[in-house]
Order: sequence, then structure tokens, then C-alpha cells
Amino acid sequence: MSEIKKKNDIEKIFKSSKIENILFITGKNSFYKTKANEFFKKIFKNKKKFYYFKKNRIPEFEELKQIIQFKDRIKPALIIAVGGGCVMDYAKIVSVYKLGKNLKEKILSSDFNTEKIKVLAIPTTAGSGAESTSNAVIYFNYKKHSVEGFKIKPDYFCLISDFLLSSNFKIDASSGFDAISQSIESLFSLKSTPQSFEYATRGLKILNQNFFKFLKNKNKINSHQMMVGANLAGKAINISKTTLPHAISYPFTSYFKIPHGHAVSLTLNKFLKFNYFNQSRSKKNFLLKKRFDTLFSITNTKNIFELDEYVDSIKKTAKLEQRFAHLNIEINRDFNLIARNINESRLMNNPIKLNIVDIKHLITNF
Repeated sequence: MSEIKKKNDIEKIFKSSKIENILFITGKNSFYKTKANEFFKKIFKNKKKFYYFKKNRIPEFEELKQIIQFKDRIKPALIIAVGGGCVMDYAKIVSVYKLGKNLKEKILSSDFNTEKIKVLAIPTTAGSGAESTSNAVIYFNYKKHSVEGFKIKPDYFCLISDFLLSSNFKIDASSGFDAISQSIESLFSLKSTPQSFEYATRGLKILNQNFFKFLKNKNKINSHQMMVGANLAGKAINISKTTLPHAISYPFTSYFKIPHGHAVSLTLNKFLKFNYFNQSRSKKNFLLKKRFDTLFSITNTKNIFELDEYVDSIKKTAKLEQRFAHLNIEINRDFNLIARNINESRLMNNPIKLNIVDIKHLITNF
């Protein structure tokens, strides 16, 4: 995987290549608001350009089939993904699948059945880190599934801070919080390694230093820093994977239409307090106390109570509503629906084993 450091280098790499057909997968609003359309028109003026503007807010199987069908027809040599996490997920999966009668089964088993088409990933949000991960999300009838394998990691990515300047506050808040949560979850994941720990701590320091400034007075400098922090968070979870807040977030997004990062925010504090107060039950070979000490140091807090207040202050600044009733969620009524759709593989990464009783207690009491 190669990082393209400057947007003008995209022209140097691809303009003189033998690539003729290029498929852009993007969101119509973001593509034109960021002026990505003008940028790519100039550098690829002699190439055949095809566009798929995604329609869904989350990556869904039915739309994925439409994109694959379109891709199979035009036979691109390069896919350029310009957008947020949904766009990235579509592009990554489309690059390794052809339309066929067993498509769903092959996706569910991460059975890649075609030669990979090269992917250039250019995020327009500061949150998913999907440009540097070897997994992609797809929903089957509201149920989240991860397609995983090194083959689907984008071949190139480029962080262009100009493309963040037109996004609105709600997107910035949700996507930025997602990156923060990814870094924190990576620190506590059972699959954490020294390499993921380095990525997570570096990313979290950058995000912690820039998130408030990014929300209050966005500019090219703090936008770039947020992209770098999110990219490091993506590299961290590419190794360690996410854990409890992400595992529980997916039904909040699919059934209650809460943006992904916002959905993650609903349980991050609860996740931290649950793990802190149950350290004696840890399954991990590292000391949770040391991980909490690292987190206290990065956030300039002294204990779990100050950390809890600090995370609350982030959510308040980001205007991420935390009251379930104000989000049309009634836990006693909706808990079974939520529980049935929790992502088990992500939940299993939590250092403290949880059962359904634990999860309901965590959601309602912590």
C-alpha cells in the first residue's frame, strides 16, 4: 500500500499510465462540494471517467450489486473512492468481486473470486481510517458483516485536507469521534500488538490535540492533522480490530439511523468504566491498568472519573446527543433487537468477557 503525499502527485503516477477506464465511487454532494470533480477533470482529461454516486447512507448489499454490475460492464483499470466510510467500503469490496449467483455466500466467507482492480482511496471525512484497513463493512438486511483480507486494502491513499473543508459540523463531529474511539478501543483490544499500540497512541495524541480546534474553527492545518490522526487510528484497528463500542454501534446505525461515529459515542464511556471496574476479570496478557495510565496521560486526566468527564466534554462539544429517549430508543423495548444485532467478532475483542446480562447492565447503568 502506497501513500501519495501530495494531490498533484496523483497526476504524476496515473496520467502517463496505461489506465484508460476509471470508475469513481463517491457521494454526489461530497464530490462537487469538495471540487474533486474539477480536480480530477483536469488531471484525467484524456481518460474515460465513469461515476457511481452512492445512494445509501450505509453500505448495503443491494446497492453493492448495482455497483458491481456497473463495474463489470465498464471494466475499469482503476477505482477511485472519494468520500467517507460507506464509499470506501463499497470501493474495496467492488474491487475484488464480480457479479455471480453465489455472490452473497462468497462475500460472507471473504472468498474473493476475481483479480483485484487497483483502488485509490481519498477520504473526505476525518474518521473512518478505511483508506488504510484490510476490511470493509456491508449490511445484509440491517445485519452488519465484515469482509476481511489483505487483498481488499486500497493500493493507494491520499490525504487531501482541502477535501475536508466543505463537510458540515455533524459529519465532522461523528467521523472525528469515530477515529478517537477507534484509537481508544485499539488500546484495549485482545488483539492489540506493540505496532497497533504505537499507531493508536500516536493517532490519539494527534486527534486529542486537534479535535476541539477542528470543530470550532476548521482550517487546512487542523483538517490535515485530523486526517493523519484518523489514518493512524485506521492502521491501529487494522491490526487490533475494534471492540465493544463498535460491536454495539451497528444496530444503532442500521435500525435507528444514528450516524456511525455518533452511535459509537453512546457506549464509549460505558466501555471504559466497565473495563476499569472489572480489571480482575481481564483475559488479556497486558495489564489493563497500564493501558488506562496511558490513556490518562494522553487525555491529561488523573483517574477514571476525570476521564469520564473528559469524554463527556468531547461529546458535548461535538453535540452528540446521548439520551436514548431523544434518539427514539427505548432500551427496555428495543434491547432484544439491539442484542440480536451486536457484532460478535468485535465484542469478543473486549478484554473482559460479557454476556447479555452484562451488556444490558452496561448500557443502562454505567
